Amino acid sequence: MKNKQLWINHIKGLCICLVVIYHSVITFYPHLTTLPPGLTQYVAKSWIYLNLYLAPFRMPVFFFISGYLIHRYIEQVKWQACIDKRIWNIFYVLVLWGVLQWLGITLINQWLAPDMVRNPASNAAYSETLMQFAASMAKASTSLWYLYALVVYFLVFKALRAFKVPVLIALLGINVAISFMPLPWWGMNSVVRNMFYYGLGAWFGPQLLAWMKDFSFRQHPLICVLVVIGSLALYLVNVPVVISVVSIFVIMKIFYTLDNWRESRPEAFLNIVGSNTIAIYTTHRIVIEALSLFTIARISQGQLSSQVVLGILLIYPFVSLAICTLIGLGFRKLSATLFGDMFFSPPAKLVPAAPAR
Repeated sequence: MKNKQLWINHIKGLCICLVVIYHSVITFYPHLTTLPPGLTQYVAKSWIYLNLYLAPFRMPVFFFISGYLIHRYIEQVKWQACIDKRIWNIFYVLVLWGVLQWLGITLINQWLAPDMVRNPASNAAYSETLMQFAASMAKASTSLWYLYALVVYFLVFKALRAFKVPVLIALLGINVAISFMPLPWWGMNSVVRNMFYYGLGAWFGPQLLAWMKDFSFRQHPLICVLVVIGSLALYLVNVPVVISVVSIFVIMKIFYTLDNWRESRPEAFLNIVGSNTIAIYTTHRIVIEALSLFTIARISQGQLSSQVVLGILLIYPFVSLAICTLIGLGFRKLSATLFGDMFFSPPAKLVPAAPAR
């Protein structure tokens, strides 16, 4: 990747870090039912609420960047050339890691929390039968719904690229409507809600980035203030799409400005993480399940002092992020070294062959 694009990779790194923190919070703090009243409960609830408030800033920018990075495939590359890298490769990883997560999380739950009741329909990883698993995956009720979305989005936006403006207007309306009338499946709900941001990046990403680079907050202070106030007002009435679009613009502007001030480096933490988002994304959910169940058991059984518990509650998401990142990067390297990277790329013999020319 050229240095001028590293700042975009850094944004990807930030996004996957926020995703890991999100899952670390939802699998840990809501299940701490034995915490005594006081500071520990306050810290736990603070993390839960912070997680909710970060929602408009987490996946929208991730999908915008994902869409922007495949703009050339959408506009210029023929369908046959897209099948491997943009469709088959992601679908392969989705199915493979869907199965690995199901098997891994099932074993972890049987080992660390055999008495915990799970709703098998809530996540493909909690399925009790093969049919439940297949149904949940089909409905995107999986922790891997981001990969599910990437496959669907690419097909939709490449097929409908002749109707960009009306399609984006329709998706904007759907985004608003789904805030008040959500779909019955949380995964599909997320897929449909975030389609607008991916399309914005896939179809208009280059133009929007060029505009962002030239835009100056100092030259338009009144407009900026009005946009912030308006987006916050809409967010408070459960219409987060505007503040999400604003966050995309602001985050990109910040990273672009920092890159101009000090050029992004390939060895920087966010660049390394951003270059391995799929490895961290696919592996982290299994690691988080084990880490959260183990830690919850230690806290619930009273094996730790109140000071230690408070310390864990304060830094748990960051510790979880560090562990998940190291394991994800390590497993990717192991996969590439020992298995031809088959855990993240289809074996060559399984890749659909391109027709002879």
